[in-house]
Amino acid sequence: MIKGLLISAPASGTGKTTVTLGLLAALRAQGITVQPFKSGPDYIDPAFHTAAAGRASFNLDSWAMPKGALGHMLTHAAGADLILAEGSMGLFDGVALPGETGSGASADIATLMGWPVVLVVDVSGQAQSAAAVALGFAKLRSEMPFAGVILNRVASPRHEALVRAGMETVGIRVFGALPRNPDITLPERHLGLVQAEENPELEAILQRAATFIAAHVDIAALIEAANTASFAADPSPQSPPPGTRIALARDAAFSFVYPHLIESWRQAGATILPFSPLGNEGPDDSADCCWLPGGYPELHAGKIAGATIFLQKIRRFAETKPVHGECGGYMAMGAGLIDKDGVRHEMAGLLGLVTSYAKRKMHLGYRRARLANAIPGHAVGTGLRGHEFHYSTILEQPDTPLAEVFDASGAIVPETGSLRRQAQGGIATGTYFHLIGRAT
Repeated sequence: MIKGLLISAPASGTGKTTVTLGLLAALRAQGITVQPFKSGPDYIDPAFHTAAAGRASFNLDSWAMPKGALGHMLTHAAGADLILAEGSMGLFDGVALPGETGSGASADIATLMGWPVVLVVDVSGQAQSAAAVALGFAKLRSEMPFAGVILNRVASPRHEALVRAGMETVGIRVFGALPRNPDITLPERHLGLVQAEENPELEAILQRAATFIAAHVDIAALIEAANTASFAADPSPQSPPPGTRIALARDAAFSFVYPHLIESWRQAGATILPFSPLGNEGPDDSADCCWLPGGYPELHAGKIAGATIFLQKIRRFAETKPVHGECGGYMAMGAGLIDKDGVRHEMAGLLGLVTSYAKRKMHLGYRRARLANAIPGHAVGTGLRGHEFHYSTILEQPDTPLAEVFDASGAIVPETGSLRRQAQGGIATGTYFHLIGRAT
């Protein structure tokens, strides 16, 4: 069995993504094959993991995934020497009501898998007191394996010595101490990091991060602290494909789709046919369905509105075949998108949906849906689990509601999704949530 570790932190913004990327790149430079994973519903970080490790990264989610699906994710580690999973938010942060196997917290994944936690602790503004933070995280859940800490944003050798002394007093192992380093900062925007494919400096940043981590972290000790997963891999595909030949929009405006979905579709025998709306491309005529992922259509609304070939081809495709959109893809299927400056851009018009960024409002959280109408790959009545994260608001939604949608607490969510049937048999559907998988 392949051994693994989970890199987490007390809170967001402590540097765990930078540490994870640096470790992945440093291990790869040493000839160690590492399989990356991301805990939680994040569709941006896995692309950075993939760039650093040279292997596709996949999400692990205790709220949305049953044990079988989590076990299936382990099949992607075949051939690796080590598993390195990155947590999300703080180690114990999740929702109040458990889902399929937990609350969505990174601690759930560490406990289920048996992977020891390495806590990235931002020690700026404190010294020995950091030991109390680390000790609390190590002891809060006795069943969770805990390996030790990596100190981040260390001000000086004296500062490091004081923090190390505090950790030694309470028996917390220190794997490394990282001074401040602005040379490996990744740019951000409103939904998180700027996408990996949009950062021309990414390779150079990863090289600097690898050198930095190798110089300040005891990588050999980290590898020694890793542990094997506590349950077996499950080879069964978990998500039915929406068709046998799937036209998938894929570019800087449409890229937010969970990697495990695409891989599961392939494993079930489906063929993926990517196309770029920003490149003025439309879905392949040989496809039997079209899937428009989320992304950043608001940053490219003018270009999408001017992509006449894309608009013509997807409208023709939708006359006789199913088209489904998630979040940004859903908005692009609508009648119009109003950008942050109040300018309206005409979209594909497959749905009557009109959305706006002129007055930003954050919508964030897990979603559970019961389909009132079918979508490609999922019949009426199917339960789905997903996640929603966007800043747009709905101004008009005249079409048939697609599903009953609830948040993680069971409260009704007004964004039901949409359905519109075409005269020649085609069907257009869309949701604001990104599908993670079926509910059990």
